[in-house]
Amino acid sequence: MADRLSILNQAQRDAVTTLSGPLLVLAGAGTGKTRVITYRMAELIRHGIRPDRILSVTFTNKAAKEMLERTRHLLGSAIKGPNRPWISTFHSLCVDVLRKDIEVLGYPAKFTILDRGDQESIARSVLRDIRVTESSLRPGDLLSIISKWKSVGIRPEKAGDAAEDDKEFLAVAAYRRYQARLKSTGGVDFDDLLLLTNELFTKHPDVLEKHQARFDHVQVDEYQDTNGTQFELIEALVQNHRNICVVGDDDQSIYGWRGAEVRHILGFANYFPGAKVVRLEENYRCTDQILDAANELVRHNRVRHKKQLLATKKSQHAVRFLEYEDEQVEAEMVVREIRFLIQQKGVSARDFCILFRTNEQPRIFEQELRRAAIPYLLMGSQSFYDRKEVKDILSYLRVLSSPRDESALLRVINTPPRGIGDASVEKVLTRAVKSGRPFFDVIPDSVQDKEITPKAAQAMLTFQEQLQRFRDRFEHQPRSMDVLCRELIDAVHYNDEIERQYKEPHQQLARQASLDEFINSITQYLERTPNPTLSEYLSTVALEGREEEPDKTKQALEDAVKLMTLHSAKGLEFPRVYMVGMEEGILPHKRSVDGTEDNIAEERRLAYVGVTRAQDFLTMSRAASRIKWGKRRLTIPSRFLREMKGSDKEEEAGEEE
Repeated sequence: MADRLSILNQAQRDAVTTLSGPLLVLAGAGTGKTRVITYRMAELIRHGIRPDRILSVTFTNKAAKEMLERTRHLLGSAIKGPNRPWISTFHSLCVDVLRKDIEVLGYPAKFTILDRGDQESIARSVLRDIRVTESSLRPGDLLSIISKWKSVGIRPEKAGDAAEDDKEFLAVAAYRRYQARLKSTGGVDFDDLLLLTNELFTKHPDVLEKHQARFDHVQVDEYQDTNGTQFELIEALVQNHRNICVVGDDDQSIYGWRGAEVRHILGFANYFPGAKVVRLEENYRCTDQILDAANELVRHNRVRHKKQLLATKKSQHAVRFLEYEDEQVEAEMVVREIRFLIQQKGVSARDFCILFRTNEQPRIFEQELRRAAIPYLLMGSQSFYDRKEVKDILSYLRVLSSPRDESALLRVINTPPRGIGDASVEKVLTRAVKSGRPFFDVIPDSVQDKEITPKAAQAMLTFQEQLQRFRDRFEHQPRSMDVLCRELIDAVHYNDEIERQYKEPHQQLARQASLDEFINSITQYLERTPNPTLSEYLSTVALEGREEEPDKTKQALEDAVKLMTLHSAKGLEFPRVYMVGMEEGILPHKRSVDGTEDNIAEERRLAYVGVTRAQDFLTMSRAASRIKWGKRRLTIPSRFLREMKGSDKEEEAGEEE
């Protein structure tokens, strides 16, 4: 064992060799948590646990794939094929459970996972039904409220008790109709994957027992990011054996705004009495002075697990705290320094990262970087699956998989144009919703009552016949889905739609290249899947589109200066980091300054995440004045600056190295 684990430090070894009972691994920034998770999984297998009896849950597909690859590297052929640990995201695990058992809740086994556009369409429709105007409650705001409720397990019938303001009281009735509309069309949204799995486990003990029996050991990565529904799922799965290992860092819990509850990691020993706690404190990323600033900052949070990051690297340069005259000068000076280091000192552009609190801040830095002809990348660009042409073809496939999917049908019924007007579609849809019947089934009645013309009806029915022909082929030839998808694109003349929408040849080529890449994704799915189905492929795409940001690790390697928000930076590291706009109202954000101490604590954790992205050089800057609401106003230095450096230290003037 000593040789096998010699790469681990003492705390890591302690965590890896604790193989039973509840275990909390407090893994500070840069302390090697992924190594611990994978080595522990390998140790379980070496001690006789069947790989497929181990469940490891994380938050993104990318993290799950990395975990599996690292475990394969340690164990080789021991985990080939089906004989491997179940490593997945929360949502992928729930899709697997629901595909097996969702029918007992009244949903079809081939349910559709709706994307954001479909959700907004349904939200807009239900708000119209209850006569709520967008000035009172926008569809996006309704979805945010519903998502907040779902993340803590609040169903429509209980939403009235949870409503806190006028908008939320309006949302109560809309939530009920929204959920009914989803169910009637065989659809679920992203939050439903967790909520309905919990409902299955709560209302159907036999289903819970079946899934409890699948796993003897459960591991959870990034445990500080779990919301109430995710916590209940994991707690239910481990009730019988209590072999649960969670890895996380309460000091990096920065997603409270989307439902994460830091109390799950803070109170782990209360939820699982007798839990062992292991602290990983040796940091392999940052220099000692950077860690001094991080430790000084986060200790001001009163409610946290006590720990102190310890540096394995000595500093050659102090952390800098700079003040500039205004935001323009701040941007000019930061970019001037970066240009000097790239052009005069030979530093690579990929070494630099500029971190912001808000999405509005990068504009002025982009302007200066362009002026200086420095390559840069604003990280967090549009997802591949959000491109119009990809969403269109996905909608075609969704209609083939689930004929009740009205959101997808409405997107494609006249794309490309086939002589079916919006007014005709609206009238048929209204009749279908009121009668509870499928869209195409009510067309004859709509013609009879003269709601639509025979010509429009014929166009709709011709389209239905075309869909049915392809539906049969996808069902009987699943191994040829990529070929069939290309034939579908040709049959509906989608390239004509591209030429109609985009006049420039290079734009048309780019859109067609997106469709080629989309078909490649189907081919890759077929290559790795023994028994492919269209519905499973669509589930995979829906999860990838929602769980994944653009590949941040791949982007970080591009030879360009990186600009990103602090939230986007989590999990990344850079040799040289600039944290800009360190002012009250920006970091901490104005909403938090006006809120509770818990809000400030999360902002402090966000600043801590930013500081610990820096490997060797860290610069924090602020503007003495900034234009707000059309007028230049003096700013107040962020309280976090005082906490990191002590209020008695003078701020330096910025200068080139």
